[in-house]
Amino acid sequence: MASEFHHHAFRDQAAAFRSAVIQAGPDAEVSTCPGWDVRRLVQHLARVYANVALALELEPGDERPRPPRPPADFDDALTWWDDRFTHLVHALSTSDPARPVWSFFPGGTAERWTRRMAHETAIHRLDAEHALACLGPDHVHELIFDPALAADGIDEMLTVILPVTVNWAEREHEGKVLYHAPDAGRAWLVEYQPGWPPVAGAPTDAALEVDATVAGTADAVYRRVWGRPSTALITGNTALVNLVSGR
Repeated sequence: MASEFHHHAFRDQAAAFRSAVIQAGPDAEVSTCPGWDVRRLVQHLARVYANVALALELEPGDERPRPPRPPADFDDALTWWDDRFTHLVHALSTSDPARPVWSFFPGGTAERWTRRMAHETAIHRLDAEHALACLGPDHVHELIFDPALAADGIDEMLTVILPVTVNWAEREHEGKVLYHAPDAGRAWLVEYQPGWPPVAGAPTDAALEVDATVAGTADAVYRRVWGRPSTALITGNTALVNLVSGR
């Protein structure tokens, strides 16, 4: 998917995030991130932006960047969020999109970091909307993500993030999980083998036998793979499904 799509998504989701956190207020509980309030959510996302800005200046083999801690006061933290967001948008827009840089996932570039920031911001925007609406941890917010954005987020989680979330060499999981988002015309098959990172891609066999299925709108599956309340329908081996639960 074109990088411009991710640049627009990043900016749009950031604007919606900022609006929601201001309306919710610093002390509102973020039920989708247990133990967090809106203040902590703003601090977290601002520090993520600071981290990525540093990553864009590093080589792939350099040490992990260490961004500064955000301010404790909410107003100061929000101002810091504004500054970090503005700086990162500029850095992502002016960097060579294909130059290898530091990342926690394989193949880090400015282009791939832009995609990562679009979805990091979208999911935390959803968290902020939950806080604003005072919803509990099991309630599905009425917000609906665009199918193209949601499908891209599913793809990023399953094909890029999932393989590096844990030390799979120590895991003994085995089986196949099908993720299906008909409204986006997309499906993903995730295959687990003991001791190996999971492999995800488009299924090639319509009659494929799987151990579990996660199906629904792209929006619903997007929320499910990122560990947020969702209406996605889950059948089969839930233990395999629960291996995907991003935060």
